[in-house]
Formats: sequence, C-alpha cells, structure tokens
Amino acid sequence: MKIGIMGGSFDPIHHGHLLAAEHAAEAADLDEVWFIPSHAAPHKDQRPRASDEDRLHMVKLAIASNRRFRLLDWEILRGGVSYSIETAEMLRQTYASDEFYWLIGADMVQYLPHWHRIEELCRLLRFIGFARPGTTIDLDELKPEIRDSVQIVQIPLIEISSTEIRRRIAAGRSIRYMVPEPVLEYIEERRLYGS
Repeated sequence: MKIGIMGGSFDPIHHGHLLAAEHAAEAADLDEVWFIPSHAAPHKDQRPRASDEDRLHMVKLAIASNRRFRLLDWEILRGGVSYSIETAEMLRQTYASDEFYWLIGADMVQYLPHWHRIEELCRLLRFIGFARPGTTIDLDELKPEIRDSVQIVQIPLIEISSTEIRRRIAAGRSIRYMVPEPVLEYIEERRLYGS
C-alpha cells in the first residue's frame, strides 16, 4: 500500500489538516493517510496546550467519517521529542512491504535540511509537500539527495491554523466551521484552550 503520514501536534486538528490530507491522497494516489500526533515536536519550543489524551481524541473524532484515514498513537506513547526518523524506522520495521510518504507544508519543505538525520529519513520514505496558491517552493535550494525525495502537490488555499483557533477560543470568539463539529463539541465540553 501507499501510505501518507500526517504528523503534527494537532492542537487542535482543523479542516486545513483534513483538506490537505485528502488532496494529497488523491494527487499522489495514496491508499491511506495515517495521522500521527507528536508528543513534542522538535521544531517547536512549547509543548501543546491540550493534553496528549485530548489531542488523540480530537483526531479520532475528526477522521472517524473517512475510511481512508487512520490514527496511530506511536509518538505519544514513545514520549520525549518526536523525531520523524524514529517513527519512520518503526514504520519500516512494522510494515516492510508498504511505501510511506510524509506529508508536509510548503514551509517545512524548505526546512527539510534541518530535520534530524534527514539523509537517513530520505532513504526510508518520500515527502509530499503542499503547494498553495501564492506560495513558492524552491526545490533547487535543496541538496539532490533531499530534493529527489520530494513530490509537490497542489492544494487549495485555506487559512486556518491551530494557533488562530486557540486565540479565538481564548478571546471568546467562534471557531465553528474551522474544525469538524464533533471536535468543536469536544473542545466546548472539555473547556479546552480557554484563557
């Protein structure tokens, strides 16, 4: 199978994540997309605001209606810094016959040279970068061994971020239509991200 990996803190997951995953799956003919919430992203200084348990539950609620989407809790269970190379090694050992594609935003494509053990990671999987209208991805700036492992797919422009969602909640503003309805209900029920 061809499997896309959607990593991130998902603090909270929103429609931008889901739309990007769906478009990448169609454009790259992926059989499934697996969402793997990080415990602690290596490129972020702060830990997620919501607990690991809440973030896992929100992802589960968000992807429940899509049979192509699946949730893996490996990075949460592993704890510590969530290095992609460690997850990729576990994927290769567990699912040796499958092909894996790490799904990343345009900004992360240019940041790939700074990823932990990137050369080894490029030997284990390929990357699919999201190109949005108005963004530029310059693959020529990357070393050949990295550039050759990157495929670019076009996705619609949708300006939603987890940071903006958290700000709106803290300010008492609506996030309806920014997250799936079950996620909205869960955030309200658990009173997540309030000031």
